[in-house]
Amino acid sequence: MKKLISKNRNSIVLIVCFLYMLLFVYAAVSKLLDFENFRVQLAQSPLLSAWAGIIAPSVIAIELLLSLLLSFKATRLTGLYGSFFLMIAFTVYIYLILNYSDFVPCSCGGIIENLSWTQHMIFNIGFALLALAAIIFTEKEKNSSAGIVTFKIIIPSLVAAGVVVGLFLSSEHIIRKENNFIRRFIYHPFLEEKAFDLGVNSYYFAGASDNVIYLGNYTAPLILTTIDTAQTSTTTIKIQPDNIDHPFRSIQLQVQPPRFYVYDGYVPVIYSGHVGLPFARTISFGDCYFSQIQTVDHLNFIFRAQSSKTKTQVLGRLRLENEPRVKINNTLLVKQVDGMFDTDGQLLRDDVSGEIIYIYTYRNEFLVMDTELNLLRKLHTIDTITRAQVKVRTLSDGTHKMEAPPLKVSDAAAVHGRVLFNESDLMGRYESREAWSKASIIDMYRTDRNEYLGSFYVFHRGKNRMSRMLVTDTYLYVLCGSEIVRYRFAQTVRLNFKTGEAENLSKSRQ
Repeated sequence: MKKLISKNRNSIVLIVCFLYMLLFVYAAVSKLLDFENFRVQLAQSPLLSAWAGIIAPSVIAIELLLSLLLSFKATRLTGLYGSFFLMIAFTVYIYLILNYSDFVPCSCGGIIENLSWTQHMIFNIGFALLALAAIIFTEKEKNSSAGIVTFKIIIPSLVAAGVVVGLFLSSEHIIRKENNFIRRFIYHPFLEEKAFDLGVNSYYFAGASDNVIYLGNYTAPLILTTIDTAQTSTTTIKIQPDNIDHPFRSIQLQVQPPRFYVYDGYVPVIYSGHVGLPFARTISFGDCYFSQIQTVDHLNFIFRAQSSKTKTQVLGRLRLENEPRVKINNTLLVKQVDGMFDTDGQLLRDDVSGEIIYIYTYRNEFLVMDTELNLLRKLHTIDTITRAQVKVRTLSDGTHKMEAPPLKVSDAAAVHGRVLFNESDLMGRYESREAWSKASIIDMYRTDRNEYLGSFYVFHRGKNRMSRMLVTDTYLYVLCGSEIVRYRFAQTVRLNFKTGEAENLSKSRQ
C-alpha cells in the first residue's frame, strides 16, 4: 500500500488540488450569484455579524485566489497551505457554532448549504486531511525536513484558529455594546398560540394581571374590556366617573390591579376605581395637564407635559399625598430642534423593576429613571440617528408644525423585566427588504446596561400589521387589526428577563 501511494504521490496531489479547485470555485460562484443573501446570512452569525461587510467579499476573493494558486505547479504548494489553513478556520468556526450558538443560518453556498452543521464539520475535517496529505507528499518530493514542515503546519494553523476566535470575541462585543446597526435575528423567538377576534380595531392595552389582559377602546373610552389569558372569553364594564362635566378630548384607561385609572391630560383630571366595579372617583383635579402618564401606585404618577415657561416637553411627578403635589424635571428631555417634536417619545413603566423608561421616537436613545425621576441610565438603540431628523416650522400662533415626515426610530414599545422591546421603522445593514414588507421588526435591549439582545419578526396578518404590544413573563400579546394574538416566548427570550424576587434576594445576600 505504501509503495502504491509512493508511486502515485503526484497523482494524489493533483486530485486533491482538483477537488479543492472544484470546491472553491463552486462555492465562490454560488455566493457571488446570491451575494446579498450570502451577506445577510453571514450578518446573522453570532461569530461574524460585525464583520460581515468585510468577510463576505474576502471569503469569495480568497477562495478564487486559492483556486488560481492550485492551478499552477509553481504556486501549488502555497495554494495547498492556504487551503489547509482556510479549512482549519472554517472548522473552528463550525465548532464555535455547535458549542456557543443557538442557531446560525448557513452561509456556504450551493449544495453544501444542505448539510447539517455536524456533517459540515466532518466534511471540512475530511478536506483538511486531504490538504495535509497533499502538503506532506509535496514537501517530501522537495526533501524538506520533518521539523520545518511540522512548524509550517502547526503555527499557521494556530494563527488561523486564533483569528476566528478573535473575530468571534470582537464581534460579540461590537454587536452587543457598540452595534453599528447590524441586527441579529433570534431563531424561533416565540410560538403563536392563539388569536382572538375582538370585532374592531380601536382597542389598546390598558394593563395586565396574572390571568387577565385589560383593554381600553378609543371609540368607547369608558368601556373597560377584560380578556382571560387563555383568550376564550371577554367581559366589559362601563366606567362611571363621579363627574364627567369636563371638555374631554381623549379619555384613556390604565389598569394596575387592584385599581384602574381614568384620565384625559387635556383636562387635568384623574379618576380611580377598583377593578370589577364601575365607579370611579376623582383623585386629582387641576394639579397638572399632561400628554402621557404612568401610574407608580394609587397616589403617585409620572407624566409628560409641555412646560408653560419653555414651551418644550418635560417630565414630571405627581404625588397626591405631598405638597406641592407636582414636581417638574426640566433636564431629562434634551432639546435638539424645537423641544417638542424632537423630544417626542413613549413613557413606559417596567412592571417588574418599577423603573420608568422614556424612549425617544426620532433619536436612538432611551432614558431609565427611578420613580423620583432621577436619571439612572441613558442608553441607546442600535441605529445611528443620534439627532432627531425633524424639520419644524413655527406658525403665527406660536404652534409648531412638522414640515416633512421624519425618520422614526421607535414606534410601538413595551418593557418587562428590564428588557425593552422596541418596534423600529428603520432597516439595518444587510437586511432583507422582502422580510420588512411582511413583518414588523422588534429589537430587544437591556435597560440595566447598554446591551442589544437581538431582534425578531412579528409578521403581518393579512393586510394588518402590529399596532401595539404587551409583554409578560411568558407571553407576547399583539394587537393586529381587530385581533389580539398571543405568542409564547421561547426560553432564549425568557432568560433575559430579570425578576423582582431574584433581585431582592440578591440584595439581601449582600
